[in-house]
Amino acid sequence: MLENYSVIDMFCGVGGLTHGFVQAGFNVVAGYDIDKSCQYAFEKNNKGAKYVTNDIKDVTAEELNIFFGSKHKILVGCAPCQPFSLYTNKKKESKKQDEESPEGKWALLYSFSKLIRETQPEIVSMENVPQLAKFNDGKVLNDFIKNLEDDLGYEVDWKIVDARDYGVPQRRKRLILLASKLGKIKLIAPTHNKNNYVTVREAIGNLPKIEDGIADANDKMHYARKLGDLNKRRIQATREGGFWREWPEELKLACHKKEGGVSFRSVYGRMSWNDVAPTMTTYCVGLGNGRFGHPEQDRAISMREAAIFQSFPIDYDFIDPNKPLSTAAIARQIGNAVPVKLGEVIAESIKKHLEEYGSK
Repeated sequence: MLENYSVIDMFCGVGGLTHGFVQAGFNVVAGYDIDKSCQYAFEKNNKGAKYVTNDIKDVTAEELNIFFGSKHKILVGCAPCQPFSLYTNKKKESKKQDEESPEGKWALLYSFSKLIRETQPEIVSMENVPQLAKFNDGKVLNDFIKNLEDDLGYEVDWKIVDARDYGVPQRRKRLILLASKLGKIKLIAPTHNKNNYVTVREAIGNLPKIEDGIADANDKMHYARKLGDLNKRRIQATREGGFWREWPEELKLACHKKEGGVSFRSVYGRMSWNDVAPTMTTYCVGLGNGRFGHPEQDRAISMREAAIFQSFPIDYDFIDPNKPLSTAAIARQIGNAVPVKLGEVIAESIKKHLEEYGSK
């Protein structure tokens, strides 16, 4: 049945959501994103899917329909909430202009909604931050759902999930929406709970030991940033699962010593072997940017470890051999990605739905 469907992934990045669909057996024909640096990883790891660098406001229904061809359509995506100007190299729009816009910082979601209206795929999936449900008293999400239900006749279901409940080895809450013209659709039930969450040890415990600043000989992605002398002493003074409050005074930052410093619990911390990892961010390979210290080794996590926490396969290729390696760029790509396993859960939910309703 899946060969009758084509999938297009909007805001695809390096392909986390796309790869989840590929793993589930779907044919992803294209991915769209404004960030050209993601093209190598997307196309290298998702054979047959074409990466298109474009501003979503310039994408047309005719263009998407060429990719869809004669197959049934599945349109998926995760519209970033930041102003679109941050995803281009154009000058920043003024804060006032953003506030006065009818869509504000969610303009990309409204653009996504417009493409749904113009292409009318059989199935739609939208993944986003949980804050979308409350932003502006829920207006933005309600506008999106109204377009689907009232204007276009979709059955819609959405919920906020924690990725660890589906086998992703990190805490990561996301809003997932599914919509179908075929009938009622919903996300499959959680596959994990507190008794069998995938822990840090299970995820990365078998990787080779490395020193900060020195990559593993067999995997350039297994590289952790070089630490300065002071940060080296700080990580050495931090126990597994601990953070800066346990340091001697001479190692603490000035902001930590202030009255409000007690709130900075999540920085300069080590992960715990027997817990899931914290949420991977675009700064996930920086020791001072969160609880991103390795549980045991005196370093921050490596790029490969960050990718594994996002449930990318261990051989997912992020490094373009024809361009200089940038740990900051790859960390941003990894942190922005939809966890592959969560993408696969969305895909499996759609597959189950298609098995029930076919292509009515």
